[in-house]
Amino acid sequence: MPDEVKLTVRPHMSTLPVTDSPQLTYLMIEALPTEALAAVQMPLNFCLVLDHSGSMSGEKLDNLKAAARLAIEHMSPQDIASVVIFDDTVKVAAPSQSVTDPATLIAQVDRMRAEGGTKISKGMQQGLEELAKGVEAGRVNRMLLLTDGETYGDQDLCRKLADQAGRANVPITALGLGEDWNEALLDAIAEASGGTADFVPDGEPEAILKTFEHEVRTAQATVIQDATLLLRLVPGAIPRAVWRVSPMITKLGHRALSERDVQVPLGDLEREQGQSVLVELMVAPHRPGRYRLAQAEIGYAVAALGLEDEKVRADVVLSFTQDPAAVSEADPEVLNIVEKVTAHKLQTRALDEAAAGNIAGATQKLRAVATRLLNMGEEDLAQTALAEAQRLEEGEQLSSHGTKKLRYETRKLTQREERS
Repeated sequence: MPDEVKLTVRPHMSTLPVTDSPQLTYLMIEALPTEALAAVQMPLNFCLVLDHSGSMSGEKLDNLKAAARLAIEHMSPQDIASVVIFDDTVKVAAPSQSVTDPATLIAQVDRMRAEGGTKISKGMQQGLEELAKGVEAGRVNRMLLLTDGETYGDQDLCRKLADQAGRANVPITALGLGEDWNEALLDAIAEASGGTADFVPDGEPEAILKTFEHEVRTAQATVIQDATLLLRLVPGAIPRAVWRVSPMITKLGHRALSERDVQVPLGDLEREQGQSVLVELMVAPHRPGRYRLAQAEIGYAVAALGLEDEKVRADVVLSFTQDPAAVSEADPEVLNIVEKVTAHKLQTRALDEAAAGNIAGATQKLRAVATRLLNMGEEDLAQTALAEAQRLEEGEQLSSHGTKKLRYETRKLTQREERS
C-alpha cells in the first residue's frame, strides 16, 4: 500500500515561456513518511569503529569516550551494539550484543588508550564482521567510523570495504576529527556505502558529542528502507544532475534504465524528515499548452511491517505560454534550495581548480561563493571563503581547516536546525 510515503513534486516554475531552444527547469521532489508509520520503531544494529591511535591522546580521546558513552546511553535494550577500536592494529572492545547492560559497554569504552599508528581498513573490516552478527530483517544497520589521521597503504582496501558495506545495506558515517585526515577518502567511503561524511572540528568538545548523538537519533528515526527514485521521462526531457538536498546536500548518481527511465538510489528515509531531491532537468521546446513531462515514482520497503516493493507515484506537469504576463513566478522555496546547491557547487569547483593549479579561477569562484553566502546570512562561512581566496592571492596554499569547513559546512546549508 502506498500510504506510507507522501510524494510531492514542485517545479521551480509551473508555467514556462515558449522558447526556440531547450531550457533548464528545476524539480523539487519530496518523499516524506506519513503518520501511518508514526508508531514504527526499528531496532538498531550499530557499530562504533573508533581511531585510538597515538594522535588521539589527551583531550581528543576524552571527548571521544564521552561521545561514545552518550551514543550508547541513547540506545535501548532491543538495539544491538558493538565497539571496534583501531590504530595500526585492531581490537573488538565490545563484541556485538544487545544493549541490555549499557554500563558494561561504557566501561569497555572507558578502557581505551591512545597508542600506535592508523590503519582504517582494519577497523572497517572488523566492524563489518561485528555488524554481520546482528543483521536481520527489520533492523537498521549502521557503522559510525571516526578517525583523526591519515591511513597509509590501504586506501584501496578501504574503498572495497565501503563497497561491501553498501551491498550489505550498511551505510557508513565517516567522521574526520581535526584537520589531519584525508577528506577524499572519507567521502569515497561514505559515497560507496550510501552513508555520509562530515568534519568534526578539533577543540570543540561539544561538537563530537552532538555528532554522535545525532547519528544515533537519525538511525532510530529510520522507518523506510531501500528507497529508490525512478523518473519516467518523455522525449526531450533530459536530467542534467540530481542532488539530495535534505537532510544534506549530496550529488546523487543516476542510472539510465532505458532512454526514458532514470533510477536514483535514495536509501533510508527518516520519520518527520524524509528526503528531498533537486533535479536539474533540460526541457525541449514546446508549443503553448499543458504537458506531462515525467512521472516520479518512489519504490520502498518497510521491513518492520513486512512490506516490500511498495510504490507511490506523482506526475510532473508543466505549462508553456507565449504570453510573458502568463509566465508563472518562481517558487521562492525551490529557488532558495537552488541557490544553496549552487553555492555548494561553486566551492567544490573552486577547491578542484585550486588543486589543479588554476589559482585565478579558484580565487574568482571563492569570492563568488562568499557573495552568495553573505546573501544567505552565512557570514562565518563567507569569511572562510574570503580568507582562503586571500591565501591563494598571496601565493599560499589553501588551509586544511578552511577547505574542510567549506567542503562540509556548505553541504549543510539546507538544514533547518542550527549547525554547530
